[in-house]
Amino acid sequence: MNAATINPQEAAHFGALAADWWDPHGSSAMLHKLNPVRLAYIRDQIDLHWHVDARERYALAGRSAIDVGCGAGLLAEPLARMGAAVTGVDAAPENIAAAKAHAAGQGLAITYHAGELAALPAATFDLVTSMEVVEHVTDPAAFIGELAARLAPGGLMILSTPNRTMWSKLLLVEAAERVGAVPRGTHDWDQFLKPEELTEMLEGAGLEVIDRSGLSPSAAKGFKLGGSEALNYLLAARWPG
Repeated sequence: MNAATINPQEAAHFGALAADWWDPHGSSAMLHKLNPVRLAYIRDQIDLHWHVDARERYALAGRSAIDVGCGAGLLAEPLARMGAAVTGVDAAPENIAAAKAHAAGQGLAITYHAGELAALPAATFDLVTSMEVVEHVTDPAAFIGELAARLAPGGLMILSTPNRTMWSKLLLVEAAERVGAVPRGTHDWDQFLKPEELTEMLEGAGLEVIDRSGLSPSAAKGFKLGGSEALNYLLAARWPG
């Protein structure tokens, strides 16, 4: 496959947020609240998939990982700290510049690319992640196909995305953008995917969905795993067999 899935308007929108991506109180504050919960899910799936002891610090030692739609590296850096050889790719050059600068400051060796996933050198990865990205591309099915093409045999793919429900329209789009919890124009509710739709795309790419979890608001922690999928959910997939 060699699909072009970047939406230039979306890339420009997120590129404009690059300067304060790492500020937990800035325009990406919601991502900073989401990230620990997403990381917990990713770690659980890594441990289950590769039979890793939950106490192991370097759960991805000797493995490769790619984070697609990596922004300024909010997920790529923790994956590197787990021992993975990490590649990050993002549509916005501004995000990649910020990601490279931050990783250098942390002493982390992460390979970053700006542009289409399909334009990267041919390679597959043990872990493929793409968080809150599929709802921003021009052709979700083609994008999922590109992700699948990057997944190595025996590998693990993890995705997260908002659900297309009335709750997500009210809370993630209308309320969150009105009060400034997320920047205006971040979400297009019509582009959200229901779990069944995303599952069908993954299966169409030859993958098998092995787990799904809701990601819902929590008064104590901001967000929590499990429970309702009405706002957001995570999926884990692999090659069958």
